[in-house]
Order: sequence, then structure tokens, then C-alpha cells
Amino acid sequence: MCGLCGFVDQSPARDVPTRQAVLTAMAERIRHRGPDDSGIWQDAEAGIGLGHRRLSVLDLSPEGHQPMRSRCGRFVIAFNGEIYNYREIRAELEAAEGPIPWRGHSDTEVMLAAIARWGLRDALKRFNGMFAFALWDREERLLHLARDRLGEKPLYYGWMGGVFLFGSELKALRAHPAWRGEVDRNVLALFLRHGYVPAPHAIYKGIRKLPPGSFLSLPGAAPAGQEPAPQTYWSALQVAGEGVANPLAMGPEQATDALEALLRDAVGLRMEADVPLGAFLSGGIDSSTVVALMQAQSSQPVNTFSIGFHEKGFNEAAHAAEVARHLGTRHTELYVSPEEAMAVIPLLPTLYDEPFSDSSQVPTYLVSKLARQHVTVALSGDGGDEFFAGYDRYFFADSLWRGFGWLPLGLRRGLARVLDSLPRLPGDLPQKLAGVLPAPSREELFHYLSSYWRQPGRLVHGAQEPPTVLTDPARWPRSGSFIEFMMAMDMVAYLPDDILVKVDRASMGVSLEARVPLLDHRVAEFAWQLPLDLKVRDGQRKWLLRQLLYRHVPRQLIDRPKQGFAVPIDAWLRGPLRAWAEELLAESRLRREGYLDPTDIRVRWQEHLAGTRRGHEHLWHVLMFQAWLAEEGASQRPPAALS
Repeated sequence: MCGLCGFVDQSPARDVPTRQAVLTAMAERIRHRGPDDSGIWQDAEAGIGLGHRRLSVLDLSPEGHQPMRSRCGRFVIAFNGEIYNYREIRAELEAAEGPIPWRGHSDTEVMLAAIARWGLRDALKRFNGMFAFALWDREERLLHLARDRLGEKPLYYGWMGGVFLFGSELKALRAHPAWRGEVDRNVLALFLRHGYVPAPHAIYKGIRKLPPGSFLSLPGAAPAGQEPAPQTYWSALQVAGEGVANPLAMGPEQATDALEALLRDAVGLRMEADVPLGAFLSGGIDSSTVVALMQAQSSQPVNTFSIGFHEKGFNEAAHAAEVARHLGTRHTELYVSPEEAMAVIPLLPTLYDEPFSDSSQVPTYLVSKLARQHVTVALSGDGGDEFFAGYDRYFFADSLWRGFGWLPLGLRRGLARVLDSLPRLPGDLPQKLAGVLPAPSREELFHYLSSYWRQPGRLVHGAQEPPTVLTDPARWPRSGSFIEFMMAMDMVAYLPDDILVKVDRASMGVSLEARVPLLDHRVAEFAWQLPLDLKVRDGQRKWLLRQLLYRHVPRQLIDRPKQGFAVPIDAWLRGPLRAWAEELLAESRLRREGYLDPTDIRVRWQEHLAGTRRGHEHLWHVLMFQAWLAEEGASQRPPAALS
């Protein structure tokens, strides 16, 4: 796992030493992604520069150094990630070309050879892995940027004046002297709605995220501001739509066998490393399945890691320990005090680079930090909820729509007004129902339920929300149930832009490589061909995944209510974080900064403090933006305050 950065700068005013110093500074900003080695490469005539930081995992020798040049000399690559099937591709290349004088045994070298033989698009379709890379074609004078199918690895890009910048994290781009970052108010509104910044948007104007499953190609002589459209080589929504429309005819036992074979191979591929390896273990279905299949393929106890909290309702460590004992792993757990957990909060703006407010970012960072003390690579169980129908909200939304969707819209709006006028109860249930009853369609209902601030345009001065996959009917799957629609939307929005951002930044922040077997594209394609009744049966979510896990772990260790990976933000905001929050939410400060209207924010804050309304999720989004603005946005000069 690594970090990459670079630029295309055709300005004759900057000489090679100056550009070299800039590249070095950009790469140094992402040193945490690759503390073992660094490298830069330039084509002075073309104005292209590539920078790289390396976390050595495969081929620890200097032969794995990047940026790396292809054997034919045509291509130079800076690569972040792992190609898990590189041995298979290497064998295919040798079968086609005969003996190849490989320099080393890195997946990067195999990638270059594959691209040289088959071309970029066909090579991408062969790669099974997590990756983001920048590839310079010296013959065609083209810069290619590419990203893995489901968005495990990040890649930002965009023009700043006459310079095209790109990198694994925004902090690398900000190190370039051409950087002129300006907060995009429209994107800020999206963030306040979702708690993350959805691709292809970024928090700064002029900067974008490359969407998962795509690549773009920029001519080295492209005029400043010219931004080629990304090209798709694998579409998650197409996979979902085609899978639902063409389900597999399999019985439960046959489907369980097929899933186990696929997942066993996916896990086995991700266990290859030249450094110590382990896994996160929460004791839930997904992580327990991954660890069970790891242990089944290992001659030694697998290293597993869990974080525990003393607060009741937030601790899964005891369940994880029971699963670890049954499987015989070498288990390490750490119970974290509230003070230790809250000490992470000041790190979040720098760690995540953009405003990001999934509060499980705190325990994810802590378990990554724990694991890094023992291993360099850790497998994670993310992806099971989106592929196998694991989230409770799918069934809550489905029940709601079945219950009121048939009522005339006017009647539902009237009922909503009545519910909203009722006294507030614990959990604000009447008001929550009032907020979703006016949804004109099931798709809009899901959008409502995926939103925190439902009218963020009221909060952000001068903002108009841009469209996203959740609001663009042209991008929705054309078949499937409401539950399958929600799963598909989460796979292309919440999974890459929240879950995988959280895992990538938390793990790479401590120089740990996190691998996600459930996101093997073959598993995704198979899961979408499974009928829904193999995922949800007898009131159980993730039914088929459970059947697989029961072969390795007793039911009584697994069958319990889903708990999640959370921290008690609501109580902290009323207690030890109150002064910190009050400073960031002060009306005078909000007005002075000029981004957010304080009216609704202050009402929410007072209601939360009084205990009349739980507003911690809404407030946490605002607080994460405010903290980011204070830390990462300190160099910005926002417009004059708006009244």
C-alpha cells in the first residue's frame, strides 16, 4: 500500500530542480501512506511529474521501487494498492510471450507488462485488486488515472490554474505552489446531507474524485482546464441490474458451497504478503466469516484485533473474544477509555482531508493503530451489508413504504403535519415519521432516510445541491425490489464514499494496509445474482452469509442483534466535548466565517443540551466541517461574512 501524487505543468518558468522540489514536498505530505521508501520521476519536456511513497508489502527489495518504468520503456507508473491475482497474470503473460526477464516479483511490474501487452482497458478488466494509479504513456504522451472497481483506493485530480494536479489525498495537492483551494458551497451542502462528500465531488472547487471502476486519459499537451470525462471499465450498477434480472437457479446448500469457494479464494489471495498479516475482528458476521476462512487456510494462528469500550451498548469486544477463542486465533484486544477515544477527535480533520463525519471513524482509527503495532496488513469485513442485505434501515424503509406508500400524497402530507405537532417522545419517532411521510416515491423515501440535514441548502449560504446518483433516475437500476434498490444505491454511494474512505484514511494514517475480501468483484457479481430470498429468510438478514459462517462458528456465538461500530457521541457532546462544541458552534463564529447560517444549528444545539431532542448526528456533521475549516482550511480566506 502506498501513496501517489503528481502534476502536468507545461509552464516554461519552472525548471527541473524546482519541479523536483515540488514533487518531493507533495510526496512528503503523504509519507504516512508509505514510510518505507520514496521516489519521484519527471519527463521535463512533457512537464509531467510523478511522486510516490511506498509501504513495502510485496517484494521488499529495491526492485519494487516506484515510480516504475515498464520493461519496454513506454510506460511509467505510480501505483497505490495491490493486484491480488498478479501471479495468474504473470503466468498468462509468460504463456503468451515465453520467458520474461522479470526484475523482481512485485505486482507493479506485472501490471506494467499487462498494460504493455493488452492495453489499459483490457488490463484493468483482468486486474483483481484494490488500486489507484497514475500511468504516463511516453509514446502517446498521455496521462492515465485509474481506480479500482468498488472504490477501495482514493484518487483526486483537477486543474489549478495551468497545472493539472492529482494524488491519493488532498494534502498532497495542497503542497503544490499552484494550489488555490476554495470551499465549494454546493458540495458542502451535500456533505451536510450525507455526512460524507460523494464522488465525483470534492470539497474544493475545481477538484474531483475519480469514480470507482473508471479511468481518464489526459493528453500531456491538453489546454489548461480541459478535463476529459472518465471512462467506465466496470459498472457496479450494471452488475446489480443484470444480476437481479438474471438470478441464479440455486438451492441454499449449492449457493452456500459456491459462496464459500469464492470467498475462500478471495480471502486466500489477500493473505499473500511479505510482511506480518492479521485481521480486524468485531465478532459480527462479516469479520467473523473473513477470519474463519483465513484460519482455515493458515497453518499458524491468525492475528486478530478488537477494540472494546466500557460504555454499555457500544462494546463488541467480548463477542469478538469468544469467536477468536473458538477459531483459535492469536487475539489482541484493547479497552479504550472515553478520554483515549476523544483524543482522536483533534486528529480527524488532518486524517480525513475533507469534512467527514461517520463517528465510527474514531474506533476504526483506534483498531488500526492497535493492529499496526503487530502487523503491516489487516483484512477487514466491510461489504457484507451492501451485498447481502444487512442494514436494518432497508427493512425499516421497506415496511414504511408498504405501510403508507399506497395512501394519497395529500393525505400523507396532512398526517405529517399532525405528527410534527405532537409532543416530542424519546427517539423523536412522531417527528421522524413526519419527515418521511411526504416522500412522493420509494426512491425519494430512501433519499430522505439517507439524509441528515434534509434541507442543507437552508444552512449553507449561497448553496445549490448538485445531483448525485441518489437523485438521478437515469442512473438507477431498472429491475429489482425496493430492498435491492437500496442495496445498489449504497454500493455506489455509501460504501465507497463513507465506509471505504473511513477504512482507507484510518488505516493508512498509521501506515497499515487494509484489505477487504468481500469486495472481490467476483463476490460482488455472484452476490447480485442471488435471489433476495437467499439473503433474507425467516426474518434474518444476510441469511446465506450466516449459513456459510455456521459451518465454522456455532450459531450461539453469532446470532445476536446487530450492534455496529460506534461511540457515544450524543453523551460526549453534553459532557466532556461540550466546551469544544460550543466554541465551534458559537453564533458569532458561524456568522464571521460566512459559510453556515447559525439559526437552525443553534436551535438543534440547545435542544440537544436540554435533552428534548437527540441532535448529535446533525450536529456532528456541522462540527466536523467546523473542525476541518479550523485545521485544514486555516489557509483559506473565505468571502466576507454574510448576514
